[in-house]
Amino acid sequence: MKEKIKNLFAITLIITLSSCGDVEKKVEEKLNLLNEKALKLDSLVNKELEKVDALDSMINTETEKIQKLDSLINNSSSRVDSLVNGKLEKINSILN
Repeated sequence: MKEKIKNLFAITLIITLSSCGDVEKKVEEKLNLLNEKALKLDSLVNKELEKVDALDSMINTETEKIQKLDSLINNSSSRVDSLVNGKLEKINSILN
């Protein structure tokens, strides 16, 4: 009787340990899949960040160009205003 109990206990222990091993393998597989997905997502995020950086650089370059053009327009406007004012002064001095 004791031998049957020992055998039953041994069989139960073996089944329990083998099922734990199966669960461990399944958990490890799931963790590996999750890790692969995380790496793919990280790669995708990095690519998109590179695109954002490139776009930001392009915006900065275009902003600098706009500022230079704005400065050029302001200088030209000042010259035109100066010329017009000079001509108006001459016309006023002739008329008076």
